[in-house]
Amino acid sequence: MTGSSPVPMIEAAFGGRLGTFDLDAAFTVPARGVTALFGPSGCGKTTVLRCMAGLTRLAGSCIVAGEVWQDAATFRPTHHRPVGYVFQEASLFAHLDVRRNLLYGAPRVLPPQAIAFDEVARLLGLAGLLDRAPHHLSGGERQRVAVGRALLTQPRLLLMDEPLSALDSATKDEILPFLERLHAALEIPVLYVTHDMGEVERLADHLVLMDKGRVRASGPLATLQSDPALPLAAGRAAGVSFDAVIEGQDADYGLMRLAIRGGHFLVPAAPGLVGARRRLTISAGDVSLSLERPSPSTILNVLEGRILDVSQTRPQEMTVVVGLGADGGGDRLLARVTRRSWDLLGLAPGLAVHAQIKSVALADPGPARDGDGVSP
Repeated sequence: MTGSSPVPMIEAAFGGRLGTFDLDAAFTVPARGVTALFGPSGCGKTTVLRCMAGLTRLAGSCIVAGEVWQDAATFRPTHHRPVGYVFQEASLFAHLDVRRNLLYGAPRVLPPQAIAFDEVARLLGLAGLLDRAPHHLSGGERQRVAVGRALLTQPRLLLMDEPLSALDSATKDEILPFLERLHAALEIPVLYVTHDMGEVERLADHLVLMDKGRVRASGPLATLQSDPALPLAAGRAAGVSFDAVIEGQDADYGLMRLAIRGGHFLVPAAPGLVGARRRLTISAGDVSLSLERPSPSTILNVLEGRILDVSQTRPQEMTVVVGLGADGGGDRLLARVTRRSWDLLGLAPGLAVHAQIKSVALADPGPARDGDGVSP
């Protein structure tokens, strides 16, 4: 029996000084999906991205899906690296319409399995804007054109440097479903720089957590979110994100049925396609714990679980890691409880509990993100 092919990886390690800033960052992540480089401003995220593109040269190595772009003997210049780069500002050419901006930089001879112009226009909602000049576009539309232009260069790696940071919150909410749609439809790996955890929760599969020029941790998003040794779990907005699978719809009450490993949810939502995936996030502050199954209440989602770990976040507060399922072997979520409740209930790692989920944040897929599956 033949084993499955190994997952191609992105291996990066860069070190050196730029002015007064020292960078010593290394990580290995899958060359698929979206990897977010996350951390406070000035921690080195953009420097790492520029090193990946060859725009900044520091000592180190960069290997993408087995192809060496940089090592001790090699440095491939930027124009020989198959990357698309999306900056904070769209920087469209004012004298070109949307169509010609999209095609600027596109190769004349397309590679096999090239990303088609019509597909990019459809995925980014640009088909009705192709003849417009940039000054007739909104900020979100301009940034969508910038993303499309980067994709049509036919990159093997897409680099996005805080592409939503110059947009207001309403425009961010407008563009995020389009980025989710690209994520679902295209196979190009993405390195996505941000200091906005909301963007990470919506888009990322993997996370590289950076601080002061160093990589604090890297791995699957939910794994890092639920690690009590990392600062994400201690934050006031701590939560865990899941890619849940649509199981069906309770049409009478307008509730979608979703499944993750070890649990099922009912969430108010419009119908979706059975088998499609939807990103949901559960905040630690929206989870309470009980030793016995609670009596019926207005809380729809009560899941069996087992306490796996705990940390004292503040003098009066504990952050609890709960593994879902009777044996605790399913997905992990966080619960924020007072130290008094922890002591009064005699909670401890290994103990079986029921997690009451007061609220579930379900990402809005926008008008055209259905994914695969069949209608319920």
